[in-house]
Amino acid sequence: SGEYVRILDLCGAPGGKSTHVSSFAGENRLLVSNEVIRTRALILTENLSKWGIPNFIVTQGDPSAFGRLTGFFDIIFADVPCSGEGMFRNISVRSEWSESNAELCALRQKRILMDVWPALREDGILIYSTCTFNPAENEDNITWFSEKAGIESVRPDLSEFNGITEIKRGDIYGYGFFPGRIRGEGFFISVIRKKETVPGKQIKPARKHKAGVNRDEMAAVAGMADFPSERLVKYRDEVIALPCSISDYLRITDEVKIVKAGTRLLKSGRIPLHDLALSVKCKPDAFPLTDLTYGQALAYLSRAEIAPGNMSKGRNLVQYKGINLGFVKNVGSRTNNYYPVEWRIRKQIPAMPEADLIKWTG
Repeated sequence: SGEYVRILDLCGAPGGKSTHVSSFAGENRLLVSNEVIRTRALILTENLSKWGIPNFIVTQGDPSAFGRLTGFFDIIFADVPCSGEGMFRNISVRSEWSESNAELCALRQKRILMDVWPALREDGILIYSTCTFNPAENEDNITWFSEKAGIESVRPDLSEFNGITEIKRGDIYGYGFFPGRIRGEGFFISVIRKKETVPGKQIKPARKHKAGVNRDEMAAVAGMADFPSERLVKYRDEVIALPCSISDYLRITDEVKIVKAGTRLLKSGRIPLHDLALSVKCKPDAFPLTDLTYGQALAYLSRAEIAPGNMSKGRNLVQYKGINLGFVKNVGSRTNNYYPVEWRIRKQIPAMPEADLIKWTG
């Protein structure tokens, strides 16, 4: 449906869930993807930026910070830190496991559930998951939580999927993904619906904020990308397309540290930024296009110089097999590579024959 939906991926890094959710959620959805650890939050930001979707905010905050956004979210994904028993194929995971650590994980998971619960609206959905088999971290935790909060356990139709094990504990349903029965690592999931109103303060009205984008900047954006003008804001000398209303953005930033919100489009009123090149909103005819060979693409992603060849003078959008990689500028005898320096490939990657490359299909 076209209903506006706010989604929180509480433990988002490195970004697999968030990129997947953002792809099928559609544009009329706001995805807030959170990671409490700074270095992991930066990795999450990089992966979501490369995905090119326009509807995300990356935050760095403890679950308790989101609890102050009373009733703000319609859906919360809580893929909580766990003892990792489902990943025991990895020797390092096995070596880190201990009974005391599993007990600590179960307690931490309880705190996370209690802290973030106020942020979910009445009748909203929370999807709880771990990558462990430990009942104390899985169905026991959901049973415990059902005694602390008003929830309804949801029993999704999984008849199309073979090998998933239903786990029933009273009125609580969970689902185990056990290697040998399914293809993949071990996993647990439980879906609950909120059947209570949240006491306490409501979200305060957001403070007013001036967008600050002038007509020339709006016209420049309109020639390069399909973003609604009411989502454009000015931050320092950059024009940014927010993934939500300014009101929603300000509500979030009042409670949680925002690492990145939306798509950085222009600098100094006219210079296109890397986010624009990767965005699904970038207009295909806005810039001259140059298709790179595999070797040239690796060089570009390593931030090496690429020979201008037949490129048009000025700024070009370079691609590999129709996928945008970023901008270069043909200055005549050479090109300037504008790939972000912090994302560059640092190690040597051998040339691969075409048959060995992953084939992407739409």
